[in-house]
This record gives sequence, structure tokens and C-alpha cells, in this order.
Amino acid sequence: MKTAAVIMAGGKGERFWPTSREKRPKQFHSLTADGKTLLQLTKERIGDIVQTEDVYVVTNKKYANLVREQLPDIPVENILAEPVDRNTAPCIGFAASVIEKKYGDAVMIALPSDHLIKSNTLFRDSLKDAVDIAETRDTLVTIGIMPVYPETGYGYIHFSKNGGSIYKVLEFIEKPDFDKAKKYFDSGEYLWNSGMFVWKTSVILNEIREFIPELTEGLERIKCYYQTEDFDHVLEAVYPGFKSQSIDCGIMEKITDLSKVYTIPGSFGWNDVGSWLALERIRLIDKNNNALQGNIVNIDCRDVLVHGSEKRLIALVGLEGIVVVDTDDALLICNKENTQDVKKVVEFLKKHDKREFL
Repeated sequence: MKTAAVIMAGGKGERFWPTSREKRPKQFHSLTADGKTLLQLTKERIGDIVQTEDVYVVTNKKYANLVREQLPDIPVENILAEPVDRNTAPCIGFAASVIEKKYGDAVMIALPSDHLIKSNTLFRDSLKDAVDIAETRDTLVTIGIMPVYPETGYGYIHFSKNGGSIYKVLEFIEKPDFDKAKKYFDSGEYLWNSGMFVWKTSVILNEIREFIPELTEGLERIKCYYQTEDFDHVLEAVYPGFKSQSIDCGIMEKITDLSKVYTIPGSFGWNDVGSWLALERIRLIDKNNNALQGNIVNIDCRDVLVHGSEKRLIALVGLEGIVVVDTDDALLICNKENTQDVKKVVEFLKKHDKREFL
């Protein structure tokens, strides 16, 4: 059976402003010393599992050229350009329909484009296990992450400890408060929900038919017209009518027959790069807990994160617990505990029509 990979690359990355902008969101930027973008790293780490011609990227149509530029070896027809953003459920349904039209039933790996992973070898081992079980059974497989601390910003997967490396899922849980997150962490029976999935196209399309039936009719039209001269016209007509919803809320949290849902715990150094603080987990940290990148003078600073360039000197004196992000036309300074609120800056800029900074 054919195995195809779908990289979901349509996000805006608003919490990574001012580096992440509407014209170039964070998945098209490099956050690592090797200079490779998040999108390029995502494609690279599945190279031993999926052939390049079987890698698909779903993105907004305004980013299609960026995908071509950064992944020139991907066939142009494998760049699936959404007319509008509609979150991950329509995105995954769109890709599954196209892949099934092209190959018949196939194993489909669905991956976000904005994750960082330290050990590609361990990641591939987990992914291969997921592909094996998805190919031999009509199951939905998630890649869970072994928690390393109580995190309130992730969803959780409650799993059954039944031995081996693949576990049955008992429950999908939305983002908890701290007390619940600590309870989950201490129990050892919960994983972070990474948003990485493996299943047959037939399996996920059947789940969509059951839980999001209003999506199915449009997907059938898209599938019917794929690889015809009317495809773009049909896509433009159908896609805006889809409701915006995530695959977790639309499908995974609604499944009542959890006997067909499995999870594989991953310990491969996963980082979802959800806010600027994520860089502390991938950057070198000095003796004063500073993570500094750029042309920087540091005088008596502690617990400071700086993302700058070599162009402009950044001088820091006596600061503690802050984040500084410097770009050509905007400067962000915030307390570490407020990094999730960076999105509010983007909302302010939209409200006050300062689109030149978006």
C-alpha cells in the first residue's frame, strides 16, 4: 500500500510576531543554526519513510510560491493551495481526498509544519510503527509526546498501559488548568497531543462522513474534479463554504468507539514552537539562563531571550525575565510570562489598520 505524507503549512504563527508575518509565517523561517526553515526540516525528517513524489503540502494559496521556493523537489501538483483558511479538519479531508483519487486507498501521515524535533532517528522509529499499524488495521493512530512537565497549553491523550510500544487511547482531553495538568503529568498515563496522525485515507474520510457529514459533499466534488481543468474553479467555489474546525474538535474528541484509536508515545525531543519561549529549549543557554542570538552586548542580564540579527547592535543592561525580538521594522519586548499575549499585538495592529506591520 502506498504511503503518502501531508504537511500542513497554512498557519499564520501570530504568536511569533514580529518575525512571523502574513506574507511569511513562521513555518517559512529558520529558527535553528543550520539555516533550514521549519517547513524544510519537516520534509527532511520523513525522507526515509516517504518518497518525495508522495509528499503533499497543504497551504494557503498566497503561500504556494513560498512552498515551491523552499521545497523545489516537491511536484508542483502536490502543493494543495487552499483558497481560504479553514483549520485542520478541512485541510486533512482535502488532502485525503486528493491522495485517494490519485492512489486509491493509501496510508496518510499528517504532520504540522512548525515543529522542531531533536532526534530524527527516534522520530522515524515512532512514525514507522504508526505506519505499520495503520496499514494493517482500520485504525487512527496518533503520535503522543511523553510530558516533561505539567503543560496547560497542550491537549492531552489518556492512554491504557497495556505493554509494548503502541497503546489504546482512552480519552482525548482539551487543554487543562495547571492542577489537572500536574495530575496528568504525575500519573504517567497521559501524553501531550502533538497533532501528528497516521491513518488510511479511507478511514479518515469515513470518520469525516460520520462526524462532519456537511464536509463530505464538498470533498467528494473536489475529489471528482481533481486533475481536471475545472479543479481550481470547483475548489474556489466549494472550500469557502467549509466550516473552520480542527481535526481534534471535529473528529478525535467525538469518537465513541476508541477501540480503533491508538497512540504511540514519542520521546524524540519534540517542540511545537508555540511561542517565543520555545526557543529556550533549542538554543544554547549561558550560565545566567540567557538564550541570545544576534549582535548583542549583555551586561548583567539574567533569564533573557533575544532573537536578533547581526545587522543592529542590541545592548542589554540589568534586565531579567524578558523576551526581545528585533526585525528590520519592528521591535518586540515583553515579559516571559506574557509571550502568549503577543497575538494581542497582532489584533491591535489589525484593529488600528497598521497593516504594514502585519
